[in-house]
Amino acid sequence: MTIGDEGAEEKQKKELRKKRESKKFEKKEEASLKEASTAAITAGEKFSKKTTSQETNNQQISNEANEEEKLSEASPKAGEAKSADGGKKQKKEKFLKKRASPRSSKYTAVAGLVDKKKIYSLKEALEILPKLKTAKFDETVELHINTTEPGIQGGFTLPHGTGKKTRVVIVSATKDPKALDDLIQQVEAGKIDFDILIATPDSMPRLAKVARFLGPKGLMPNPKNGTVTTKPEDVAKKFEAGQINFKTEAKSPIIHMTVGKMSFSGEQLSQNITTALSAIQSGKMRSVTLKSTMSPGIRVDFSAALA
Repeated sequence: MTIGDEGAEEKQKKELRKKRESKKFEKKEEASLKEASTAAITAGEKFSKKTTSQETNNQQISNEANEEEKLSEASPKAGEAKSADGGKKQKKEKFLKKRASPRSSKYTAVAGLVDKKKIYSLKEALEILPKLKTAKFDETVELHINTTEPGIQGGFTLPHGTGKKTRVVIVSATKDPKALDDLIQQVEAGKIDFDILIATPDSMPRLAKVARFLGPKGLMPNPKNGTVTTKPEDVAKKFEAGQINFKTEAKSPIIHMTVGKMSFSGEQLSQNITTALSAIQSGKMRSVTLKSTMSPGIRVDFSAALA
């Protein structure tokens, strides 16, 4: 063998080793790829199972949420229990608690004297009313009237007054402009310390600024009820003597009216109430309830009272 042949053999051996190493590397690479592929498939299956399970759970949660929503709509209490808004829940609970809270023992004791389903004659109602007194002070006697329509208003004078001093204020842009300005500022600040406001015609344009405060309370001067006049002093005397203005509430066909005190005699209250009902007129009333400040209400047959 020549040196050249040995060199060639060595060269072949090296190439052979390289081929063998190359084959081993390919086998390892193939095995590695196969292992990675298997792992990927396994992981995919696990993920798929997990996703399916999660979707199932989500579906169950969604179904439960829908069910709770239905229950909430069907039952206000259930809705409150599931409410996410703690503030609203507390307000509802407070309202329900207040509504459900029992009346005082005194009120409960006298409430049984009134049949809520019965409509009493005015005479019967006035006989029951003194028995319902629970307060130590001289309670105000009130009429609460449901009318056939809103926008009903007018005025009249009670024969025996209301039993309390009527606070009357007069304003005139010509005679005392500063007093008018002061009153407007007080009303805008929420301070209203009068029962009747009488104005001269020249004051009305400036009072329009506070009409949104006075109107809903029935205190805005109006020519229809005599509170806009060129003779305010004369009108003030009538109101102080017991003249009453009435008007339905802004959003409800209801009139609330003071007709005397519990210290009045039955005859005095009867005359005052009859006068009030006559001013409103029978055809404009649906129902009339008589009560004192702290007593239960007594439904009154107003048609018979005016007959």
